[in-house]
Amino acid sequence: MTAPAPSATVLRLHPDDDVVIALEALAPGAEVATPDGPVTVVAGVPAGHKLAVRALAPGAPVRRYGHVIGAATAPIRPGDHVHTHNLSAALAPRAEDLVAEAGADLGAPPPAPAPRTFDGFLRADGRAGTRNHLAVLSTVNCSASVCGMVADRFRDVARHHPGVDGVLAFTHRSGCGMVADGDAHRLLERVLAGHALHPNVAGYVVVGLGCEVNQPVALVDRRLAGPRAPRPPVITIQEAGGTLRAAEAAVREVARLLPAAAAARRTPLPLSKLVLATNCGGSDGYSGITANPALGVAVDLLVRHGGTAILGETTEIHGAERLLVRRAVRPDLARRLLQHVAWWRAHLGAASASLDENPSPGNRAGGITTILEKALGGVAKGGRAPLVDVVEYGEPAVGPGLVYMDTPGFDPVSVTGMIAGGANLVAFTTGRGSVFGTRIVPTLKLATTSALYRRMPDDMDVDCGVVLEGTPLEELGAAILDRLVEVASGRTTKSEALGLGAEEFAPWLPGPVV
Repeated sequence: MTAPAPSATVLRLHPDDDVVIALEALAPGAEVATPDGPVTVVAGVPAGHKLAVRALAPGAPVRRYGHVIGAATAPIRPGDHVHTHNLSAALAPRAEDLVAEAGADLGAPPPAPAPRTFDGFLRADGRAGTRNHLAVLSTVNCSASVCGMVADRFRDVARHHPGVDGVLAFTHRSGCGMVADGDAHRLLERVLAGHALHPNVAGYVVVGLGCEVNQPVALVDRRLAGPRAPRPPVITIQEAGGTLRAAEAAVREVARLLPAAAAARRTPLPLSKLVLATNCGGSDGYSGITANPALGVAVDLLVRHGGTAILGETTEIHGAERLLVRRAVRPDLARRLLQHVAWWRAHLGAASASLDENPSPGNRAGGITTILEKALGGVAKGGRAPLVDVVEYGEPAVGPGLVYMDTPGFDPVSVTGMIAGGANLVAFTTGRGSVFGTRIVPTLKLATTSALYRRMPDDMDVDCGVVLEGTPLEELGAAILDRLVEVASGRTTKSEALGLGAEEFAPWLPGPVV
């Protein structure tokens, strides 16, 4: 993609594209200059939506980004608005055909850049924290209120212990009414353990009810304690004598952890210790033009420094699998990625749904028509780095390089899994204006347009709309990495300043409720 001319009203992303993107609302009858010559707008085209520059017959493929985003469902004339009324998703290639392309786009690694550092908290296991919290983990919904009471008692902890960023309560709506040792139970254990042992957590307390399926002691034995990890304090409400006594007992345990947590200090650490979660929410027609590819540039730069980036949202890569497969360092990674897509297709099919239920109403209003189009823009967050691993939801993401994690597309659930996998930074792109944030890991929000950045100044950290005004993606991507390094070193993000994130701990719960 080349930067638009200052006077341009449309933008072509690839020479093979059948459509251009409206940079402003186009009125009926307006004559628009396009790379294929002047086109007269047939009907109004909202900003961010697609304008046809070629005639297409019903059934013909329609290209954007140089890739097929769907098939015409009606005759399309030059100047037509291309959207849900004349475009639908097309069939994706067979998985076995895609596996054969594994690694096709792997090139020679770029030269290593000059070393860079950020100021982080070096933990005993060698990982790095970007924040310094204490945590209170609920094993079951029944102990959630007690965990909230404990965290509330320490809401001003930073005032009295400046080295501690907060005492966080990780509560959820599960932990019982589930199949013991089933998939959902093991997944919940994995997510809770990933947060308890997260490098942004200096210490933690486990609080349970006592009779739940997700037993506290079993969680500790299987996931938390080991040769290098001391057993954490465990409080059960039934043994402690009820709600208030359990809360007081947990408060005492947190107070005992405070001095050691407060003594932690930031030190210069290499960027190789950064693990970046990437996610998009409330995408629009500009997401795949500005914020997502700019973040992809930042991802590539981070990987060159030996860092790790996580890409997920399996329900939203349908149609763009090939772009990831062709960067897989081994064929088995391509197969695992495609198996996850196939699982979601079957999972949704059992509920009489499909991956084509995406995009959301907000996505469509912003100019995205099909899941293929959304996916092609979404995978741009992963840049062009080699795909070095494919992991299950909440499993450790170990780089360096790009790691794919199987997550749903729902933002809180997706990011919760990535944080459980070790992400110590989150970069979140949005076009419609998602107000996502987490408390355990700082979230940098990237606005796709300058209009959104100006409309929601208290929520948006970076204006990616400058790409539409001529700023090169490479320049913006480097600036995003600079901001991420600043955030990793302690700079407050907009979502942190607002105190967002108390409700965004949302473990994926795919199993039956019994």
